[in-house]
Amino acid sequence: MRTSQRISRRTSNISLRRRALLLGTASAALVGLPVHLAHAGDTATTTGPRGTIALVIQKDGPNAAIDDRIRAHLVTRGYAVTVLNQDVPVETAANARLVILSSTIAAKSVGNGWRQLPVPLLTWENDLLDDLAMTGKRHDADYGEASRERYLWLVNAPHPVAAGLPAGAVNVYQKQAGMSWGKPGLGASIIATLYGQPEKAAVFTYETGATMDYETLAPARRVMFFLGNDTFDNLSGAGVKLFDAAVDWAAAGK
Repeated sequence: MRTSQRISRRTSNISLRRRALLLGTASAALVGLPVHLAHAGDTATTTGPRGTIALVIQKDGPNAAIDDRIRAHLVTRGYAVTVLNQDVPVETAANARLVILSSTIAAKSVGNGWRQLPVPLLTWENDLLDDLAMTGKRHDADYGEASRERYLWLVNAPHPVAAGLPAGAVNVYQKQAGMSWGKPGLGASIIATLYGQPEKAAVFTYETGATMDYETLAPARRVMFFLGNDTFDNLSGAGVKLFDAAVDWAAAGK
């Protein structure tokens, strides 16, 4: 090979490497790979082909590491994730495909307006269920937490949130732990209840326009899931399937 040809090819390779460095993030996004992006303030964002999830957490709380593992799990499933602190204005999440309110947030620190937000929303914070009009207002009567549970009773197997699991008892935790529950309004679809406690719904949904509590109409899909602050890591295989199905069903509503 002539010297001039070697120089020309070497120059071309360097140019291609430079272009790859400049376009690497965009190229990865085009093929659907999750990419960490630079962020400012108190948000962290990743890109993904299935839309953006706004994950609202207590960023300086003792269970922030659990929330980060939830974020990472969602990214592996192709979602973009924007992590927001609990005190963000509601309009910050207005363009998200789905809002997730983790139970690590302090209900008293969460701003008003999530009830009316016309964006699908999923939560396992039982103390917010009344504020979201997803249940009544009485703690331990309309919503609460059971301290030592491992099984759910799946009562609505045909629903997409049931993840194709058969009706009946489902082992959703690897070991006993706390589960959130609520008593939803008449417009809800109850997917699963606490085992042996049919009056306590552990997973339930509202379709857009369904009547929630206080005669409030759901402005977008709403989902209650049974997790506690630190129990995501305790989910069994069936529990993970239910979680993924709940996320996917809610996100498909926008």
